[in-house]
Amino acid sequence: MIIDIKGAMMASQTKTLHLFFFFMCLLLSFSNISCIVAVPKEQEQDRIFALPGQPPVTFSQFSGYVTVNEQHGRALFYWFTEATTSPENKPLVLWLNGGPGCSSVAYGASEEIGPFRINKSGSSLYLNKYAWNREANILFVESPAGVGFSYTNTSSDLNTSGDKRTAQDALIFLIRWMERFPQYKYREFYMAGESYAGHYVPQLAKKVHDYNKNNPHILNLKGFIVGNAVTDDHYDGVGTVTYWWSHSMISDQSYKSILKYCNFSEKKTTKKCDDAVNYAVNNEFGNIDQYSIYTPSCTTSHNDTLRHVRFKSTILHRISGYDPCTEDYAEKYYNRLDVQKAMHANVTNIPYKWTACSDALNKNWKDSEFSMLPIYKELIAAGLRIWVFSGDTDSVVPVTATRFSLSHLNLTIKTRWYPWYTGGQVGGWTEVYDGLTFTTVRGAGHEVPLLQPERAYILFRSFLAGKHLPKS
Repeated sequence: MIIDIKGAMMASQTKTLHLFFFFMCLLLSFSNISCIVAVPKEQEQDRIFALPGQPPVTFSQFSGYVTVNEQHGRALFYWFTEATTSPENKPLVLWLNGGPGCSSVAYGASEEIGPFRINKSGSSLYLNKYAWNREANILFVESPAGVGFSYTNTSSDLNTSGDKRTAQDALIFLIRWMERFPQYKYREFYMAGESYAGHYVPQLAKKVHDYNKNNPHILNLKGFIVGNAVTDDHYDGVGTVTYWWSHSMISDQSYKSILKYCNFSEKKTTKKCDDAVNYAVNNEFGNIDQYSIYTPSCTTSHNDTLRHVRFKSTILHRISGYDPCTEDYAEKYYNRLDVQKAMHANVTNIPYKWTACSDALNKNWKDSEFSMLPIYKELIAAGLRIWVFSGDTDSVVPVTATRFSLSHLNLTIKTRWYPWYTGGQVGGWTEVYDGLTFTTVRGAGHEVPLLQPERAYILFRSFLAGKHLPKS
């Protein structure tokens, strides 16, 4: 049976109408009658038939733009990869990268959890064995406007971005994206991300939760998972410096100086604090990859642009880019005109090259919430499934920072700290609380799925299933 909801999607959006179609399809499924939903033409226009250099795949891909503010001309670019098998029976997962100002296409999609990886020449793609679309339908969004292919027609927007507008634009994006993909309305929906998405994801989850109080639950939010996540300025700051010292990256003298002169509860830093931090970073760290302290740094890259992770107003911003060689591959590939055409990207001829991160957005970020802990408390009380994980070789948003932050939620322990396993080896350690699960990923840096793809995949699969990580 075919139910044509295209006209209905374009017109009245009443809760009764949505529920009518949903339950009709549900009832038909019990009678072994398939329910085919005729979808808006915009969805088909966004279909990717094949990316340049792409290996054969069985799943569908879509990409394009969703306008989130007509007055300013802000539009967010997305890339959607359906599940490799039975996409109609699998949940929808939104992935966001942080920065602020870094691209989910560059990192999440191309280095971490996406179906493809880019070869060194930027000429072709190869399959990611541990792609997360084996378990779910994955939606990557470049957010906010000004990141990657996402754009604004109002140039001043690039100087006024911040947490609040990013969350509001993302909510509008999701609501409008659902109009284009109505088959995902009411589907189990989760959010995921890393780094400064430690702000984006909980803030957007709260927006969705509040929206659902007075509107049809087309966004059937069940929970979120974040990794190496910026969480609380004070505890993140203290935890980061503690990690540096405990992993022998800085001297006792620098450790004491930073703790003496830096007040991590203040938005602005003093000159003495900046001097103490800068001395340690520039003179004691050495030439290491600060996002993965035990792996070799890339020595062949021509890209000297600093990639920033913003977790304190002006502290600790002098950070070398994570795997700049891999970023180079992405920048080669996504600046190709044939790739942009296949992805329906850069349709407005953006007057700058596509880059993995936007320094302009990072430097001009206007509002950054001090702590996510109040949002965590609210969403835990709302019954959302919340997991937080940390790669334990990241010195930028390290495991100690996250543990210090989460400890101040004062949650009741349900399952005590234990090692979890994959492939016969310890994959990390975990503790389950009443309302939240925390886990480490052994041997992973800031981008956990890049450094430990199998362990990250097991982690994601356990999260979706709502099951404890394997004890053996």
